[in-house]
Parts: sequence; C-alpha cells; structure tokens
Amino acid sequence: QVQLVESGGGLVQAGGSLRLSCAASGSIFRLNMMGWYRQTPGKQRELVATITDSRSTNYADSAKGRFTISRDNAKNTVYLQMNSLKPEDTAVYYCNAAVVTSELLYLELWGQGTLVTVPS
Repeated sequence: QVQLVESGGGLVQAGGSLRLSCAASGSIFRLNMMGWYRQTPGKQRELVATITDSRSTNYADSAKGRFTISRDNAKNTVYLQMNSLKPEDTAVYYCNAAVVTSELLYLELWGQGTLVTVPS
C-alpha cells in the first residue's frame, strides 16, 4: 500500500513563512508528477504548484514569486516553501502524486491535508 503523509502546516502571521513536506511510502517503483493543491470551505480544490520527476515546475499565478516547490527523489518527498504568506493563503493544503507501484500499477494519490492559517 502506498500513501502520502503531509506535515508542516500551522499558524503563521502575515508575511511569515512555512515549509510543507509530503513523504510517499510503500511499494513505490517511481513517482512521476507531484504537486500541492489547496482548498477552502465552499470552494473547489485548486492547483498551487506541480513538479515533474525531472523537476520541471508549474505554479498558480497566486503562488509565483512567493512559493517554491521542490522534491527529493531519494526520499520520495515533495516540499512547498511558502514565503510572504497572506491571509488569502489560508486553506487546507493537499499533496498529490502520480505513482507507479512496484506491481507497475498507476495510481493518483492524495494526502490527508494539512491546515495553513494566516490570520488577517
């Protein structure tokens, strides 16, 4: 069984920084695209940033210049460094990964979510 476990959320003042981590574990052959999404109550989940296995990145306009996505393939982990946080960044952040398992099954997995709160 493969799973994603996120960590690093919390309460931070506007202008501050947080680093989210998401570690994949289990019978993994390869991790392809990995990414971060976020969701607030009553709204659809939205893309924050993605990174391919070759480290090509893509960011939502709201994240450009403030957030940085990175990955450590040896640790099967993806990170999201968030700087200059704003109250509108308050959301539950979800990790997403396209996984090829040891049995060569293709899965799209989501983490359990981690809450980021930036008070106004």
